[in-house]
Amino acid sequence: MNHSIHSADRGTHLKIVVVALVAGIAVAAFGIAARTNADYSQTAQSTHVIKAGKPVVVTSAGTSEIR
Repeated sequence: MNHSIHSADRGTHLKIVVVALVAGIAVAAFGIAARTNADYSQTAQSTHVIKAGKPVVVTSAGTSEIR
């Protein structure tokens, strides 16, 4: 068994590259599958409108002042 990447032979390096490639493809496939199953469409009924309140100014003393 090789305990260092420097002393590893060509077959060990190839195994590491293959495992990393398979893991990367699995993560990408999982991400794509999770993204395509989500419903991001918005209609007029599901859109929530948030209106701004009164402006607030924070002073250096830490108290707030409403204008």
